[in-house]
Amino acid sequence: MLEAVNVSFASLNVATLMPMTIAIIGALAIIVIDLIKGGLDKSLYVMIAMLFLLLDLGAVMGSANVFAANGTQLGFFDVMLIDGLAVLGQIIIVVASMMFIPLALTSKRFHEFSYPEFFALFLFMIAGFQFMVASDNLILIFVGLETASLALYPMIALHNRSKSFEAAVKYFTMGALAAGLFAFGSMVLYALTGSIEIHQIAGVLAADGYANMGYVLVGTLFLLAAFAFKLSLVPFHTWTPDVYEGSSAALAGYMSIVPKIAAFIVAMRLFEFLIHSGVIWLEVVLYAMVVITMTMANIWAIVQTDVKRMLAYSSVSHAGFVMAAVLIGTTQANTGLFLYWILFSFANLGAFTMLWVSRQKVLLPGQSSDHPFEKFSGMFQTSPIQATLMALFMLTLAGLPPFALFWGKLYLIGAAVSGGFTVLALIMALNSAVAGYYYIKLIVFMFMKDPVNAEGRDYLVNASTSLKTIIGMAAFASLFLFLAVSPLIEFIGSFVYNSGY
Repeated sequence: MLEAVNVSFASLNVATLMPMTIAIIGALAIIVIDLIKGGLDKSLYVMIAMLFLLLDLGAVMGSANVFAANGTQLGFFDVMLIDGLAVLGQIIIVVASMMFIPLALTSKRFHEFSYPEFFALFLFMIAGFQFMVASDNLILIFVGLETASLALYPMIALHNRSKSFEAAVKYFTMGALAAGLFAFGSMVLYALTGSIEIHQIAGVLAADGYANMGYVLVGTLFLLAAFAFKLSLVPFHTWTPDVYEGSSAALAGYMSIVPKIAAFIVAMRLFEFLIHSGVIWLEVVLYAMVVITMTMANIWAIVQTDVKRMLAYSSVSHAGFVMAAVLIGTTQANTGLFLYWILFSFANLGAFTMLWVSRQKVLLPGQSSDHPFEKFSGMFQTSPIQATLMALFMLTLAGLPPFALFWGKLYLIGAAVSGGFTVLALIMALNSAVAGYYYIKLIVFMFMKDPVNAEGRDYLVNASTSLKTIIGMAAFASLFLFLAVSPLIEFIGSFVYNSGY
């Protein structure tokens, strides 16, 4: 006979669910408003989305205060986990989203922003990513991953161009494959340990002395492949340039930042305990994947003729660079991961937004894509402010001093040396130097070549105030955020260290 189990409301610690709940309520509110009164101006939905993002950020900061006072918190039958990684991840997710959503207050030619469904899907996607980072339960991570992915697929297709539909289908196909790999890998680990919580899996495997190493290898390789798809690590990166090219440039920039930080955090939880336990084969596989991703993505970026595809391969290379932090697995490396991604976020979102500003509805004669390098020829002569801002973002992504991302690269390379990965540090430095070539290539086109077509080139002058504000914030951060690197490292380090990573 089954006995009734009394669960007190206080023991559920529902506050751990508050940030995601706010995002979900916001999405439902937008749907209900559209059902009651259709055809409302998109500005209303932008304001509603921003309001709920602000409330979401407030709830996350409340979780940060609770964590700072009481340490790691479990909630809702212990499937929610609020630790330093969860807090930092959610801050990056929500702040990056707050920089993206005002871009909707721009020209009506970007018609996907006229659909209320876009903003509802956007908030559902954010909730999914937050569930991913705020749990070490493999089932909840899977649910968060699929919630975010299923919202993102139609957001790509809403761009309503032939390449957009192709991109959405490719992303859906790759996402389905990654979901299958994740489910199979989780099943293997559950069969070995009888648990779906990562910390309990780590404890059981350690207690058994990794006796079933063959099965551990199989499960881990499936999970690694699943996250390699999400992080676009070579050789699982093939969808990236096509999906980025088919998406709007602003959404491509967002996709290069937010989904990846969520995947990085789960990768830290999953793989670092295995590396710390001396599982050499995982270290070897990760080492190879990191080096090949950085190097091959840079080589492919060099030969691109379209700026958006070049930036797509560039983001693959940056993902490989940051994945080195998971391989190194020290507190300094994990701190460097967050520092690098925060600095990278501003520059990369700024660069993709600049592409978005200059998009045409009709391609010029001889153009095979939206953003060929030739389109930017002589831009400094026709649109000096736009060319200067684009050059700033390129120099920042190249990691040249004194721009902000240089300090992120330096910190991560220093973490590699401190962790005993001297050869890896050298490879990271060499790849940073190689990457400078294709970033500077665009600057050469803008500043040292003659204009191809001077008509209608000064797009930034007529841009909306919100667009100029976002670009200005990204530019300011790229230029001056190096002044805040030390306090930023202390802030990040306090969360990472207190989480035991």
